[in-house]
Amino acid sequence: MQYYRNCILLQTKKSVSLHIMSQFAEVVLPLAVQGTYTYRIPDSMTVGAGFRVLVPFGRKKYYTAIVVMTHDVEPQGYKVKEILALLDEGPILRHPQLKFWQWIADYYLCTVGEVYKAAVPSGLKVESETQISPNPDYEEETPGELNDREKVILDFTNQRGKVQITELTNATGFKNVESIVSKLLDKGAVHVAERVMDNYRPKTETCVRLTIERDDEQALHGFFDRVHRAKKQEQLLLAFLDLSHWLQRSKPVQEVTQEELLKRSGCTQPVLAAARKNGIFEIYKREINRFELLGTGLVDLPTLTSIQKDAYLKIHDSFKEKAVTLLHGVTSSGKTSIYMHLINDALKLGKQVLYLVPEIALTTQLTQRLQRVFGERLLIYHSKFSDNERVDIWKKLLTTSDPCVIIGVRSSVFLPYSNLGLVIVDEEHDTSYKQQDPAPRYNGRDTAILLAHMHGAKTVLGSATPAIDTYYKALNGRYGLVELSTRYADIKMPKVHLIDLKKAWKKHEMDGMFSLELVDECRKALKNDEQVILFQNRRGYAPMVRCKECAWVPTCVNCDVSLTYHRRVETLTCHYCGHTIILPTVCPACGNPSIEVVGYGTERIEDEVDQVFPGEKISRMDLDTTRSKTSYDRIIDEFSQHKTSILVGTQMVTKGLDFDAVSIVGILNADTMIHFPDFRSHERAFNMLEQVAGRAGRKNKQGKVIIQTNNPSHPVIERVVQHDYKGFYEQEIAERQQYGYPPFTKIINIYLKHKQDDVVLEMAVRYSNMLRQVFGGRVLGPEAPMVARVQSFYIRQIVLKMELSASMTKVKKILRDLYEQLLATDSRMRSTRLYFDVDPS
Repeated sequence: MQYYRNCILLQTKKSVSLHIMSQFAEVVLPLAVQGTYTYRIPDSMTVGAGFRVLVPFGRKKYYTAIVVMTHDVEPQGYKVKEILALLDEGPILRHPQLKFWQWIADYYLCTVGEVYKAAVPSGLKVESETQISPNPDYEEETPGELNDREKVILDFTNQRGKVQITELTNATGFKNVESIVSKLLDKGAVHVAERVMDNYRPKTETCVRLTIERDDEQALHGFFDRVHRAKKQEQLLLAFLDLSHWLQRSKPVQEVTQEELLKRSGCTQPVLAAARKNGIFEIYKREINRFELLGTGLVDLPTLTSIQKDAYLKIHDSFKEKAVTLLHGVTSSGKTSIYMHLINDALKLGKQVLYLVPEIALTTQLTQRLQRVFGERLLIYHSKFSDNERVDIWKKLLTTSDPCVIIGVRSSVFLPYSNLGLVIVDEEHDTSYKQQDPAPRYNGRDTAILLAHMHGAKTVLGSATPAIDTYYKALNGRYGLVELSTRYADIKMPKVHLIDLKKAWKKHEMDGMFSLELVDECRKALKNDEQVILFQNRRGYAPMVRCKECAWVPTCVNCDVSLTYHRRVETLTCHYCGHTIILPTVCPACGNPSIEVVGYGTERIEDEVDQVFPGEKISRMDLDTTRSKTSYDRIIDEFSQHKTSILVGTQMVTKGLDFDAVSIVGILNADTMIHFPDFRSHERAFNMLEQVAGRAGRKNKQGKVIIQTNNPSHPVIERVVQHDYKGFYEQEIAERQQYGYPPFTKIINIYLKHKQDDVVLEMAVRYSNMLRQVFGGRVLGPEAPMVARVQSFYIRQIVLKMELSASMTKVKKILRDLYEQLLATDSRMRSTRLYFDVDPS
């Protein structure tokens, strides 16, 4: 099939041209295949760039493709397949999305199909492999809403629970089943069952209602007869009638929450339970909009201090000459307040705003702050939402150009913006902006800058610890630079105190993982009704277990790593592939009952904190406790409202969260972050330590940070003690220039994977030798990475150091051509996986 790469660049800004006389369409498939594919357009069909069409691919599969362009050039040498169905009345993409996809594919060395698969919610990609499940709450709004074929599909789906498109096709004999399913999706009759529905839990509140109909006055009198001797239940009933407008026939009955009923009546849960047992009330759950406005109205923008206002004006001045401006502000300097004023300026101009954050957890606090000011103009988009919710937001942006604010994580860059005026990348240094697996392995910060450029929008990058690359560009004039060097209300930066673990162990001043000094400081804070954050960047109970007699250590059968112990479920789990076994009570190697746990994860820290500080309420924030959307809200809300006093967490607690009463932050082991074989390890360690330190001492009190380390004289730790970002930057940039690392070069990591170690080694050596013939000394390796086998695949890594001026499109072509040459000469390359990671974080 013919490949029209340049067609994406031909998409015009003014409009999407429709197929009038063209016979063929070039389409992108959501697959890791090179180029576009040509399909014949039926005579009765009108399509254009950005339209969704259903096409056959392979022998028996069907996919939702995106039309890139139409033309009249018939491919030669094979029979062109025909488009099966048009899935929409108009395009689902806006300018310049196709151009944006092509840039990502070229720069990050992947296919446009892989970008498409990552960019578009699965609800807009009906495929033959997609599983469909019925919506149990669906009812026809009007008789005849579903046609006969839709009813057959829905009935079959209801019988089976979850079905694949191929099953529906075989069972019904219908052609174009995907088109019918797409219409059922639009009507809300079915769900896409393959996505994160199991992780998503809708926010609900408990409501109370009477067990009778409103017009049943006799039954209501009977209720009063039952409770005339139970005064508390009578109060409860009267309060309900008042809140619900039950007796005011001119008004509709209002839903009454359990919380407001108990508050109005002055009664307790046992009284309500007795009334339920008496047959008067029943309890039910009501789904509520997680992002509906808190309170009854909007509030004004936060008032900026003189220092914040000066920074705000400087950003506007910078925008006159620079498209990108870095706001370098220390922790708790009020960067979010400045962002809100910039957002307001953009909305007044009728523009849309994208507000990127690195972690879903950050959206919880920011959403509440932004929504109080911007109300319904705020939209939230991230992967913990159900697929249906993400499709709704996609379609909303597709059908309107109204000014709004979209807050979300890196995937938000793919939404169909029409009038983007401002992009804010908060905590721009954060490595969570970098997608790891699968492709496209893009950086959300860098793609957001490119997206803003394509829209003619301005970009603000914000951080207390900017990425070395970003700060270098700001100092050298590529970006504007505005700095906030003082905290809000002139609160002092937290005092950092070091605990030398080697000395503490020798002096018997340790209690498990806690130095006695840390315990003492935490007790003082808790006594003063203040809060504590304890940071340990390792989840699970313990990173490994071993036999005390023979030193046996359980390892993963699929990966070259030890298994992590999770005490809550008494299992050993691989954090790379998910392989799980039960913790043995007897060593399988020597037969002795001598299994011991080694090391500390957040789960073990939580248990020991409970022993050291009995009676204190503790919460834990790591991947294991935040797998659902509601878990973030619960943990953050409970800590914000002082329902918990100690928060134990991994790097999630470092990312811009704002807790007023935190006075002590304890970093239990700083060394694990520093000693890592990667040129960015010191940068990551400094950023993480400085960011978690910044959680201490907000509002009216200077906080204190206690860092436990075996190497208190390490340069990174010394810079953290002094809160000296600029000193750290100068040291780091000098080393990178000396050894030729970014921002002075561009790094491309090339990975080869195979199930046989000898094969992947030979393929990696041959491929690296071919690369050296073209790139010379820019090629390093191949080497085995730290974890040399993952999910039964052995891995080799080749590093390619390129000049900044190198064309990634040309590099991609060379890498691809050399791969195809090796593929043609050695059949083993067909079973070898090859992929690229550009600008690894």
